[in-house]
Amino acid sequence: MDFAVYKPAMMSLLKKMVETESPTYDKAAVNRLGAMVAREASKLGAAIEIVPKNDVGDQIIARWGSGPGGIFLIGHIDTVFPVGTLEGMPFYEKDDKTYGPGVLDMKAGVAVMLQSISVLQETGKMPKRPITMFFNTDEEMGSYLSRDIVKELAIDTALALVFEPSENLDGSLHTWRKGTGKFHIRVQGRAAHSGGAHRKGLNAIEELSHQIVKVQQLTNYEKGTTINIGSIQGGRAINIVPAFAEADGDIRIMRIDEYQRVETAINNLQPVLKDAVITIECILNRPPMPFDALMEETFDKAATIAAAEGMHIIAGGSGSASDANFVADMGIPVLDGMGAVGEGFHSETEYILTSSMIERMRLTTALLRDW
Repeated sequence: MDFAVYKPAMMSLLKKMVETESPTYDKAAVNRLGAMVAREASKLGAAIEIVPKNDVGDQIIARWGSGPGGIFLIGHIDTVFPVGTLEGMPFYEKDDKTYGPGVLDMKAGVAVMLQSISVLQETGKMPKRPITMFFNTDEEMGSYLSRDIVKELAIDTALALVFEPSENLDGSLHTWRKGTGKFHIRVQGRAAHSGGAHRKGLNAIEELSHQIVKVQQLTNYEKGTTINIGSIQGGRAINIVPAFAEADGDIRIMRIDEYQRVETAINNLQPVLKDAVITIECILNRPPMPFDALMEETFDKAATIAAAEGMHIIAGGSGSASDANFVADMGIPVLDGMGAVGEGFHSETEYILTSSMIERMRLTTALLRDW
């Protein structure tokens, strides 16, 4: 079967989606793209459910059939690029690359999801088992408003496929991902004039500096644990002993026990300077997705199905997290990185290898048909 004949339709849909800008924090913009995606799914015979949200775009669920044992496809339609980015970063194709804001992360993946259903219907190979698609609208801000929907829809499914981009040019699927957490440290000191009353002050920035050194030392490369202080603020002027200072940090872990170690250490930080007060918040956003026995079994089955169609797939992983982390934590078979292959996501150089969309469509249709 020549899947290349479906390229024009898929690229036309991708162009429309990329040119409908959809930054996470612009509800109206995301809803415009959501309406487009809902129409496309409806044309393919899906039953559409809209889950209203107040602060972000409304979530979209598309269903073909119902009941347990189905296949669950997950994508997100929000991006990190503000409205107006398209003017200096237009959608265009050159050689085997396609550029544009959000083209890689992850509008190409959404196009693959929808086009795969179209192919199965046109060829008379649509599976009898239920298929559910979820189009997330707050993934780029951590899926705080959508994770419960992801978990609910994942229950009783035979397989979940997540159409985040492959972060490796070899096209490897993500069979493991790090878990993510974040923390906030705030220090309360005491203000004073830096010249006339320096001794009476309590420098919150100095105290925070001691704590930053302690926290950064929690990194353990051998166990895949990294701590990154990404933002610090404090003080008002150089002639005032600063009364406050705060820092925000990122946690990445391969194992849940490592998060527990880091969380305990951060929560137990003690002031170095007398009378300094430290306030701490530390949360786990997404649990780790390990390459465990279930993941190995899932990948091996997918590899067998792919091989029967003349495709060779590779297992890989990522230090970033996605909605696949929630599904894996439930003990549901999941494969991630099903979207396009490319580089530069979240940057002005973001692009996909155009041919990878055709290969991902081939793989998706085979998995939906034969799982």
